[in-house]
Amino acid sequence: MKIVIRTDSSNHIGTGHVMRCLVLARMLKLNGHDIVFVSRSQLGDSIKYVESQGFVVYELPRASIDFIPKSNSDYTAWLQVPWKLDAEQFVSIIKHADLVITDHYALDANWQIDIRDKCECKILAIDDLVRKHDADIILDQTLMRTAIEYASSDTKVLAGVDYSLLNPLFSAKREYALEAKTLSTDFKVLVSMGGIDQDNITLQVLNTLNKELQNKPKVTVLLSSKAPNYDEVKYFCSQNIDWIEHLDFVENMADVMLTHDVSIGAPGTTSWERACLGLPSLIIPLAENQQTIAKNLVKRNAAILVEQTNIEQQLIPSFLTLINKWDEYRQANLKLCDGLGVNRVVNSINNLFLQNDNFFIDRATTEDIKQVYDWQCHPQTRKYALVSEVPSWGMHQNWMLKKLDSSQDFFYIIKSYQGYMPVGVVRLDRQKQSEYIVSIFVSPEHYGQGIAKWALNHIDIIHRNITIHATVLEKNIASQKLFTSAGYQRISADTFLRLPIT
Repeated sequence: MKIVIRTDSSNHIGTGHVMRCLVLARMLKLNGHDIVFVSRSQLGDSIKYVESQGFVVYELPRASIDFIPKSNSDYTAWLQVPWKLDAEQFVSIIKHADLVITDHYALDANWQIDIRDKCECKILAIDDLVRKHDADIILDQTLMRTAIEYASSDTKVLAGVDYSLLNPLFSAKREYALEAKTLSTDFKVLVSMGGIDQDNITLQVLNTLNKELQNKPKVTVLLSSKAPNYDEVKYFCSQNIDWIEHLDFVENMADVMLTHDVSIGAPGTTSWERACLGLPSLIIPLAENQQTIAKNLVKRNAAILVEQTNIEQQLIPSFLTLINKWDEYRQANLKLCDGLGVNRVVNSINNLFLQNDNFFIDRATTEDIKQVYDWQCHPQTRKYALVSEVPSWGMHQNWMLKKLDSSQDFFYIIKSYQGYMPVGVVRLDRQKQSEYIVSIFVSPEHYGQGIAKWALNHIDIIHRNITIHATVLEKNIASQKLFTSAGYQRISADTFLRLPIT
């Protein structure tokens, strides 16, 4: 398919939109799609960087006057031109596409309607602000966001951090982060306020740490040379090399985060990167659109909020609290995000064009406990169960609540798109690093519909980089055939194996 991504970056916008689109673009390219970007040339853009990543970028003309946003929520100024002109210039370059992806706070339903009509394409809108869209898929990776907030019956909404667009390296490195860990006395702090940091919060943080902490931790500062205050920050770091290391840019952010114990940063997309690797954080919102993320992270006890205007007063007390409760914050982060969102999004895009997927899998919640218990009690479910005894209601509740609270395991409910009816369960229980045991059963009322085979195939799409084991009683002939047909290797009479998919 021909897929076109319309996004921008600049000194005012920052680089976050482009970076998450690049993650999606790389995965779509691996799936065999033809990907191009369309971006407007402006001060501080990332066009050359996107091209260096192997993608064609069609540049829209730079505006005759550089508009400066009146506030950090003046999204109209981000576009630099009226939306109609932007649409005209887009269509003059892109005559036709199968899918157009928009990730831009200044582009909404009006632009999308125009492009859909002229390019005869489907639309995927990436958003964080619950705006009105004319799209086939809306993606909003905000923590605690729900599909119902977009109130659209005609659009598939991918809501919440399960769909966060993280580099696949994060999900791979997560397997190391899940191992038991304690905070050592020589812990390391990562300070990363985004690629631009227009208000120079980085220097405020460093100055406060320098003045208020007698025993300074090892600090890594990540700030791009595109940042307007780059030289000032770089000079400060050079004067404090005994405790500060400065990095302009890193290709593998997952590796950098994995070697640090605490983060001080902005609550943008990088919040989900930190969560995936269990990195406790102090968060300092830099823009209005980051306030919702910040408040939700605090609600989930995954971060401590420090306001821009109170850095000198709040930073050190908050920092000490984070250190004292480090493991609590680490565990809370690990429960937020598994890093597999890009796989889920690409799968939804592929299904948008296949239009033959009757099922989907969703995270199990406490609302599913009774339904799962009813299935567990059914004679057909227990017939070939590894444990034949029916659990008591209390035992089941305690077991499932523990599973739902785990950062190590995956508990999915298989659902039918017809009425969103639950039809089965598929679980992945972690045994050790990168190795899981799969358990699957389907509601007896839905036997014979190929649901179990579909679910195993779906697990292959989402959970590609792990080893999966299965134990199936030899007398359970149907399930033995299921795992064989799903590509699992038979290891013994009742054990099967699926290696990572490259």
